[in-house]
Amino acid sequence: MSAKDISFSLPVLITKQNSSFVAYTPALDISTCGKTEWEAKKRFADLANIFLEELAEKGTMNEVLAELGWKKKESKAPYYCPALHSFAGFYHFE
Repeated sequence: MSAKDISFSLPVLITKQNSSFVAYTPALDISTCGKTEWEAKKRFADLANIFLEELAEKGTMNEVLAELGWKKKESKAPYYCPALHSFAGFYHFE
């Protein structure tokens, strides 16, 4: 399975820390930052895509997503991320 075969939404928390904006998702346990909120979101999208491409390339997608609490399902989107108690919003990947 390649990263391009997956479509899902991730909860992403955007916070301002001093003069930087930080984008974080506990669903993949990754984060990045930028000087603006837009830059943090753009960098986050790039990071998430690279992260998933690497998992697909190494053949470790199932193992890593399972360790992060993801569940497999039979449908167009083969995974869904763990439920969160609260979050800032969703960033949709396709």
